[in-house]
Amino acid sequence: MRRRRLLGERKCCVRHRITVISFLCCNLVLITAASQQHSSLVTHSRSSKMKILIMIDFVLAASLMDAIGSSDLQKCFQEQIRLQGQVRLLEHRVKQQQLKIIQLLEKKEIQYSDKEDENSVIDLGGKRQYSDCAEIYNEGHKQNGFYKIKPIQSPREFLAFCDMSEGGGWTVFQRRSDGSQNFDRVWADYEEGFGNFVLKNGEFWLGNKNLHYLTNQGNYTLRIDLTDFEGERRFAQYASFRVAGEERSYEMSCGEYSGTAGDSLTGGFHPEVKWWADHRGMKFSTRDRDNDNYEGNCAEEEKAGWWFNRCHSANLNGVYYRGAYTAKTDNGIVWYTWHGWWYSLKSVVMKVRPADFEHNIV
Repeated sequence: MRRRRLLGERKCCVRHRITVISFLCCNLVLITAASQQHSSLVTHSRSSKMKILIMIDFVLAASLMDAIGSSDLQKCFQEQIRLQGQVRLLEHRVKQQQLKIIQLLEKKEIQYSDKEDENSVIDLGGKRQYSDCAEIYNEGHKQNGFYKIKPIQSPREFLAFCDMSEGGGWTVFQRRSDGSQNFDRVWADYEEGFGNFVLKNGEFWLGNKNLHYLTNQGNYTLRIDLTDFEGERRFAQYASFRVAGEERSYEMSCGEYSGTAGDSLTGGFHPEVKWWADHRGMKFSTRDRDNDNYEGNCAEEEKAGWWFNRCHSANLNGVYYRGAYTAKTDNGIVWYTWHGWWYSLKSVVMKVRPADFEHNIV
C-alpha cells in the first residue's frame, strides 16, 4: 500500500514539474527571440529594460515553481490521503454489511431448520370437546398437530397428535423418530404415557389408559407407518383394533391385516410361528410387570414395554439402533416381515381411526 502511495506522489510531482519546465522553456524562447530582434536596434536603455523583463520572467517562473512545489503538491498529497481514508472507510462499511448479511442468512437457516420442531400444540378455544381426531378433522381442522381430546369414558382431556394425512382423522398413540426418548420404562410410565407432546416429530407413547379409553368407544382401525434408513416406506393396517382396561392388563386385540409391510403383529407370515409370534390376545408387559408367555422376562430382555408373546415378531418400542445392528437379543425396533429381526427401523407411527370414518365436506 505504501509503495502505491509513493508512486502516486511521484506521478503528481512529475506532472507539476513538467508544467513548470514547459512554462520556463516558453519564456526563455520568447526572451531569446526578443533579444536577437532588438539587439541591433535598441539603445542601451532598451537593453536595460529587456534585462529587467527577463529578470521579472524568471522571478515569476520561480514564484510559480515555488507555488506549485509547495502549495499544489501539498494539496495533491492531502487529496490522496483523504481519498485513501475514504476507501478504507468504505471497505470497513462493506465488511460490516457482509457480516450482517451472513448473520441474517444464518438466522433464517436456523428458523427454517427449526420449523419442523416448533411448538405444534393447537388450541381450538375449548368451545367443545372432541372424542378423537376424526371428529376434529370433520369439524374442518386439517392441520397436523397436538389437539386436546376427551374420549367418552375418559375422566379428563389429554393431548393427542392428530395426523390429518392418509385421509385424515388419525389419532397417533406412538411415534419413534430419532431415539430421543427412552422406551425401556416401568409399568406406571406406559400406563400414564410419556414423551414429547409438543414437537411435531417428538417421540411419545400416549398411555395405555388413554389408548383404552380411545379404542373402547367403537370399532377402530390400526395403521402402522414404517420407514427404514434407506428412505423406503411401508405400512401395515389392521381392522378391529382394541386395547382392554387395566383389569386385563391392557390386553390387545386386532383383526384382518392389509398393507405392504407384511403381517408381523399376528404372526400371519407363517402358520407354524403363530404360537409364539402372534401378539393378539397378549397382555402388556414391562420390565417390572411380566405378563408374557415366555419363561423369562421379554420386556427386560428386549428393553421395551410391549404386547410380548415368546417374545416377538414385532417390537416397535425397541432400542433405537440405526439400521442393521448386533446385540445379545433382537431388541431393536423390529418388524420381522420387513428387514427381519436384526434391522432397526428409522421411524414408526402407530395411529387409529374409527372404521366407519367418513369425510365431511367442510
